[in-house]
Amino acid sequence: MIETLSLNTKAILLLTAPLISGGRGREAALLTAKEYRALAACLHSIKAKPADLLQSDADSLMNQCRVGKERLDALLGRGFLLSQVVEYWRTRAIWVVSRADDSYPPILKERLKWDAPVLLYGCGDIGIAAAQGSLAIVGSRNVNESLKEYTRDVAALSAKAGRTVVSGAARGIDQAAMNGSLEAGGKAIGVLAGDLERTIMNREHRNLLLEERLLLISPYDPKARFNVGHAMQRNKTIYALADAALVVNATANKGGTWAGAIEQLQKYRTVPVYVRSPSESSEGIEALQREGAKPWPNPETSESFKKILDAEADKKYGAPAQRTLSMDVREESATAKEDRQAAARTFEPYAAADSTPTDELLDKIMKQIERVDVPKTKASVAEKLKVSKKQAKDWLERIAERKIRELFESADVCKTEKEISKEIQVSVPIRGCLQRLVKENLLVKISRPVRYRSSESNQSLFDQRD
Repeated sequence: MIETLSLNTKAILLLTAPLISGGRGREAALLTAKEYRALAACLHSIKAKPADLLQSDADSLMNQCRVGKERLDALLGRGFLLSQVVEYWRTRAIWVVSRADDSYPPILKERLKWDAPVLLYGCGDIGIAAAQGSLAIVGSRNVNESLKEYTRDVAALSAKAGRTVVSGAARGIDQAAMNGSLEAGGKAIGVLAGDLERTIMNREHRNLLLEERLLLISPYDPKARFNVGHAMQRNKTIYALADAALVVNATANKGGTWAGAIEQLQKYRTVPVYVRSPSESSEGIEALQREGAKPWPNPETSESFKKILDAEADKKYGAPAQRTLSMDVREESATAKEDRQAAARTFEPYAAADSTPTDELLDKIMKQIERVDVPKTKASVAEKLKVSKKQAKDWLERIAERKIRELFESADVCKTEKEISKEIQVSVPIRGCLQRLVKENLLVKISRPVRYRSSESNQSLFDQRD
């Protein structure tokens, strides 16, 4: 339930949230996730907070962070709309927290860092998200009854073991998992990809929410409708809230369940991923095992169930008495710690600002990279600057994007991808950079043959971003 919004959360809502109440909010000028991340990193680097933008003397902050003042003024001037929307949420028992709030689940900030959702909307006891030993259960929407029954049995055993089930609240495996836990007297967390307001108004959900056995949360406005993109993005939140995950079924190389599991296995690696141990062969399950997923041991008692999750937690966090959700105390993975320390040794401000360096810092990085013998690949940069290959790749991509933007500052430039790559002289694939710039309406893609030119109608955006 919303009591009082912190000033930081107010600022973040004004900058990034559509603020949809009875009608629609003004969405056109909202900061994108990427833009807000850059702004937050800049504020962090000058020891400022989002709330400082609400002060009367915020002009100097806006200038230091090189953002469009007119745009920010318009967004921050939506105070009356915000007050209306907050009252609307309050009448429906919907709360909202930002990453800057103490009540925001620490486990998300710890595991996802700046990839953690900036805002979380929800209904129910947010304290459920702090439960240790939770199990994420995920799978497809269209499944047969035997798979649903299997899922309900696993979730019911989880409830008997006193563990929370985390899922996506979609039909199929997600609903079977949540229902299996709740019907057995347990607790469940549903991470929605949209339709939060409609879902909490469901009568059967209201009782469970009031009993504080169900928590429904979403990184998206309570009135936002479900879409596939949101579903893909919220997968990492499902995994991050649990201590282990079970994939009941998935289609190999296709769909949100597969994408979420692969993202966890290859990118985040914050929790162990198990897959159902099927009696019949399953292409998707077998493919996930080849990627590093482990077969679910199919425990039959609550004690054996607890031992599985406790053993995984012990490997990561030490003995139970030492476990804590504090980001300052929890142990980092060896790889993450090594990467962070390497980055800090070379460019301490970059480590503090996560993966969005300021223009000044990017200049320093570029000068360092210029000293690298040709070719300037991610491997050679990583070795020379003593950073991880992932970080070197990120730097090269940001430098490439910056050089592309500079190349197209003139509205009459029109070049192919090969021509652009040759001119900017950065040894990294640039197609992703070009796609992002097209999506942000900074470049226009022309067919036959494929070329790129500046978006003349949005030429002023270059000035805002630079």
